[in-house]
Amino acid sequence: MPLFMDVHNVPGATAQAVADAHKKDLEIQDKYGVKYIRYWLDENSGAIFCLCEAPDKSAAERVHREAHGLVADEIHQVREGS
Repeated sequence: MPLFMDVHNVPGATAQAVADAHKKDLEIQDKYGVKYIRYWLDENSGAIFCLCEAPDKSAAERVHREAHGLVADEIHQVREGS
């Protein structure tokens, strides 16, 4: 399944708020055939990065939209390097 990295710009985001949003993603991801793998947060800039497997970009976006409404500013299809 394709891998996607999304980028959210949320100034003031905290580790707890991002963890809570990620938990909501995990609760509904199966509905859209998505598997969120990991996320990262840069608290200084408010940048959040989410890595997932999904059938397509729109499926990944639908999970975020339904789970908590924090739709990504960018979504990129990526390949893991060695």
